[in-house]
Amino acid sequence: MVAEAKAKAPKAKPRTWRGTAVAEKLPVARVLVNKGVLHLDRLFDYAVPAELSEAAQPGVRVRVRFGAGGHRVHGGRREGGGLIDGFIVERRADSDYGGALAALAQVVSPEVVLGPRMLALARAVADRYAGSVADVLQLALPPRSARAEAKPSPEPLPPPAVPEPGGWTRYGAGPAFLRALATGGTPRAVWTALPGPGWADELARAMAATLASGRGALAVVPDGRTAARVDTALTALLGEGRHALLTADSGPEKRYRQWLAVSRGSVRAVVGTRAAMFAPVRDLGLVAVWDDGDSSHGDIHAPFPHFFLGAGAAGRQRRLRLPGREHQLHRLRPHFWWRPAGLFSLVADRETVRAAAPRIRTVRGRAAGPGRGFFARRGCRIWSGRPCGRA
Repeated sequence: MVAEAKAKAPKAKPRTWRGTAVAEKLPVARVLVNKGVLHLDRLFDYAVPAELSEAAQPGVRVRVRFGAGGHRVHGGRREGGGLIDGFIVERRADSDYGGALAALAQVVSPEVVLGPRMLALARAVADRYAGSVADVLQLALPPRSARAEAKPSPEPLPPPAVPEPGGWTRYGAGPAFLRALATGGTPRAVWTALPGPGWADELARAMAATLASGRGALAVVPDGRTAARVDTALTALLGEGRHALLTADSGPEKRYRQWLAVSRGSVRAVVGTRAAMFAPVRDLGLVAVWDDGDSSHGDIHAPFPHFFLGAGAAGRQRRLRLPGREHQLHRLRPHFWWRPAGLFSLVADRETVRAAAPRIRTVRGRAAGPGRGFFARRGCRIWSGRPCGRA
């Protein structure tokens, strides 16, 4: 009986603020509504009720009524329409729209989640992939968790000490690359990592060197397993509380709590998968990309952005250079043989590569001729339909 009564009880709707006064200062809020269609990819003006003026700050989540016709006006205020989510982008003293404005229905949370840099990055990605900003923000912002928002983030820790080069001594320009990061530089680098498990510690040391300069660091990796390895390396090198792990494997509440720690400035280092390229890292000094040729870096949701261009846009916002693991140099420079000033080529010498790489020996005595390869006998029959060795 109780369940039936609850099911039949009408749900409370946000107020229409009929008859209430608007805010005295900056009574108009420009809102980005959560509508992914392209013809609505713009800002809409709403009146700010006086009771919501303090909480309705740029960057907060709001709910607004959308879709009411111009004929539904009461007391100079537009009413009706369905409730949708949105973000306040700015507060203004007046509106360019000549008709009646609807009022903000609700401020969902006073937490500022959409800053100017993130909005500019979302706009750059949307323009590049012919999508809408609302769709990009769906990928960039983790879902809200009220319990995570209610908990304060820890106080930021002081910058760590400059780490030892460690495995970077195996690369000719490795120590110089770390020194450039530790002294506040923005070196550009292409990193050909040596085989073996040492790459995670080397990436952690590059991020630690950036943190030592008082700046933030971001590492984008293709999957959760790779992110966990870098997370373990950073924890072993710097301890707890200096970085955030942003992956879907963390769960909604933990992921949002980690994201808030970054947004509030408690943490300045981020390791995560493709959506981490939008993380609001303060004073970003390093954007590191691991395995940029992995297909997991491309998002499967509209507008289908690829992390490389998104991370590149994030770096250009702050005049950074983009290091990477693989030799996709056509994205970094126009010619393979041309090396611009300031580009570190993080490659080990031949003897070091031979010592680190696994030894491979063929098991067949007769070498194949030009253009021919070895096949297992059973696999050769399946592939060619006849026994191996016959013309």
